[in-house]
Amino acid sequence: MASTTRTAALLLLLLLLQQSSVFSWKKEEFRNCNQTPFCKRARSRKPGSSNLVVTDVSINDGDLTAKLQPKNAGEAKEEQDEVVKPLILKLSAYQDGILRLKIDEDPSLDPPKKRFEVPDVVLPLFDEKKLWLQRVSTEVLDGDSAPSSIVYLSEAYEGVVRHDPFEVYVRKKGGDRVLSLNSHGLFDFEQLRKKKEDEDWEERFRSHTDTRPYGPQSISFDVSFYGANFVYGIPEHATSLALKATRGPGVEFSEPYRLFNLDVFEYLHDSPFGIYGSIPYMLSHGKAHGTSGFFWLNAAEMQIDVLGTGWDSESGIVLPSSQGRIDTLWMSEAGIVDAFFFVGPGPKDVMRQYASVTGTLAMQQFFATGYHQCRWNYRDEEDVEQVDSKFDEFDIPYDVIWLDIEHTDGKRYLTWDRAAFPHPEEMQNKLAAKGRHMVTIADPHIKRDESFYLHKEATQKGFYVKDATGKDFDGWCWPGASSYPDTLNPEIRSWWAEKFSFKNYVGSTPILYIWNDMNEPSVFNGPELTMPRDALHYGGVEHRELHNAYGYYFHMATSDGLLKRADGKDRPFVLSRSFFAGSQRNGAVWTGDNTADWDQFRVSVPMVLTLSLTGISFSGADVGGFFGNPEPELLVRWYQLGAYYPFFRGHAHHDTKRREPWLFGERNTELIREAIHIRYTLLPYFYTLFRQANTSGIPVVRPLWMEFPEDEATFNNDEAFMVGNSLLVQGIYTENAKHASVYLPGGQSWYDLRTGITYKGGVTHNLEVSEESIPAFQKAGTIIPRKDRSRRSSTQMVNDPYTLVIALNGSLAAEGELYVDDGKSFSFEQGAYMHRRFVFSDGKLTSSNIAPPASGKALFTSECVIERIIILGLSGAKSALVESANYRVDIESGPLNLRGRGSSAVLTIRKPNVRIKDDWTIKIL
Repeated sequence: MASTTRTAALLLLLLLLQQSSVFSWKKEEFRNCNQTPFCKRARSRKPGSSNLVVTDVSINDGDLTAKLQPKNAGEAKEEQDEVVKPLILKLSAYQDGILRLKIDEDPSLDPPKKRFEVPDVVLPLFDEKKLWLQRVSTEVLDGDSAPSSIVYLSEAYEGVVRHDPFEVYVRKKGGDRVLSLNSHGLFDFEQLRKKKEDEDWEERFRSHTDTRPYGPQSISFDVSFYGANFVYGIPEHATSLALKATRGPGVEFSEPYRLFNLDVFEYLHDSPFGIYGSIPYMLSHGKAHGTSGFFWLNAAEMQIDVLGTGWDSESGIVLPSSQGRIDTLWMSEAGIVDAFFFVGPGPKDVMRQYASVTGTLAMQQFFATGYHQCRWNYRDEEDVEQVDSKFDEFDIPYDVIWLDIEHTDGKRYLTWDRAAFPHPEEMQNKLAAKGRHMVTIADPHIKRDESFYLHKEATQKGFYVKDATGKDFDGWCWPGASSYPDTLNPEIRSWWAEKFSFKNYVGSTPILYIWNDMNEPSVFNGPELTMPRDALHYGGVEHRELHNAYGYYFHMATSDGLLKRADGKDRPFVLSRSFFAGSQRNGAVWTGDNTADWDQFRVSVPMVLTLSLTGISFSGADVGGFFGNPEPELLVRWYQLGAYYPFFRGHAHHDTKRREPWLFGERNTELIREAIHIRYTLLPYFYTLFRQANTSGIPVVRPLWMEFPEDEATFNNDEAFMVGNSLLVQGIYTENAKHASVYLPGGQSWYDLRTGITYKGGVTHNLEVSEESIPAFQKAGTIIPRKDRSRRSSTQMVNDPYTLVIALNGSLAAEGELYVDDGKSFSFEQGAYMHRRFVFSDGKLTSSNIAPPASGKALFTSECVIERIIILGLSGAKSALVESANYRVDIESGPLNLRGRGSSAVLTIRKPNVRIKDDWTIKIL
């Protein structure tokens, strides 16, 4: 009887959970800091309480090593009544101004278990960049009574370990500090120990109990950023780009920024609450120093305070803003200290430094940079065919149509509902004939059904995450009772990857790609809708130790699966909702289940920018909002802005009204079509930027201050953003807007993207806006490659000619780049690509090769030509000479061929017919 009641209750629970309207954000479902003991303890600590000193400093294997212990070593802590064991400290210096600090328990002192170190995030080649320390300089600095150890970091920077009191910092040689750890003495490291008879280590939240078999094991410390105006990063939060103070007099937020991956439906905007992903990486920027960064490689739950001016007046610590320092407090439930200091000093320097540790963006297939059409769910093959044909009927290009969970056989992933999708290969082949692709969803929860081959195999092989008792973890998600593959284990990742072969994934074809959702992981009946912290993974690792990286490993395994499916020839495309540091190497990310309202639309920009700053360059928000029914004006504005997201996808919940672009009346269809067309004209520019992100870590979209690091008016601006170094875009975030205030950074002019009209930089312009477009400007001194012919999909644009748009600066000069490869394979890694630089100077436009010599490598070529050259900021010329071929072409003058007004200082060279693969010069006569 009890079993029957339990089953009925669980079925009722599942029914309720599947009605996602009950999933709206409920504060009481999730823990706050006061309900999280490690956070509450860390926040209660007073400056100077760590009382730690550094001893036994030496050089071992090119690293500085030492012991870290209480000043009065050997004395017992009152609350533990036992001697605190010394910790092991290791400091390593790397090329490009990177300092790495590791602090862990001493394995020779036999701790109860080995603390978890996050694998497969730091690049294997990173260690080759280590600067082997030969000696350490020992000096007494800044009036200290005890010495400090100083290590060489670069010609401009050095790392310092202060012995008493313990502190680690980076400074300019002989001068100002850049970053410091434990400058306020808040460091605390709860060591693993044996449980006493009278101790209760269990933690309870609502109806859930965490057994905590290893007891308290948290770590906390303060990090200070010097010469900083603002700090940024630590996604994912739906809040401003510049992080707000969470503690101190008059602060807006009373909760820390939480990093704990959670499935949060209808998340709040302007909140420090953690949602789907976590990257414990913070950057600072200021006019005094520039940019610096701090990354803590730790996958346990983390809480981070940004401490406002006067944050601890009780202890006498008051930080005047003139001091130019921002203090932060980092608190984690478990793990070790594995921290990286990035000194910059420029924004792009920090991006490259971080990328050298965690990797750059995986180079995407060309089709992935186009528009994606998604809904939960397209019902059947007829629905897919109708949607596809309507895009053609209304002359709207798109590249990918997506299928959500309902396309499967009873939520069994990598299967098809054969009643709704009886001929999946034929359906995909029809899309392929138009150069289009399909994406299907594959989540980590596997239906516990003995007839389902995936469950049967995983059970037999012991491939599931275990519960605290060692049995296969059994939780609830969309299929009902579910278990989760333990993708921390490389063998299990390989097993999961094999499931994407054409043999195993019956009905899939080469144009089918994958979407990983719910991989936080989402567990409907778990604590805070996720997996219990005492669940067990490969090697006896507790889930609490790796929670924030679970989705990362699942994403990695899926990406590996598509690589294996293609025998390593074609690049995979996998979208993931959950992410961690390094996820950029696996594919794309989106901002999750947003809502169709103006506030959520507005916050999408800082969310995407923050992801970009922390390495996740291929990201975007669901255009139109996942929940709710956007009014037509909001939907149009979202398409107009979303066309500039790196990842451009429309998506909607199944309870919403259908919202394909042609369903809102003729005028709105026209406006949405125009927005999508703009994206497609700019695909050559976007693809060039994706390659830059792939090689350097510099993101596709950027906060204004990344391009204008000296312009203080940009530091806190998250309504506008840069696409590369050439385009500035700002959304319209209010209804019935007639005007928009747009700040254009100083030092150069800006050209309206539609009209070519010039605007002065360094000024906030109050612009009239219309329904037709949002403010978008090309920076003077840049050249943007475009393809202006309208096609069904990006793959049908491959042989189309190019247009170059040249925006001249005050010196009548400009430059830009174009990257082209086959858009699909990995042959670019062997040099099979073209990379051209265009320079306009002294009345001449020159094209030159900037790719390294391709001798002995695979080759790539293209017969595409330049069919039009638009020059903004120049007038009066009548013809041009193509010098290499010695022929003349006419020049037209007058407004741009776009709707609305246009500048008269525009010249258009039509049909110069020079090939992009050739070196050539065109002289204006």
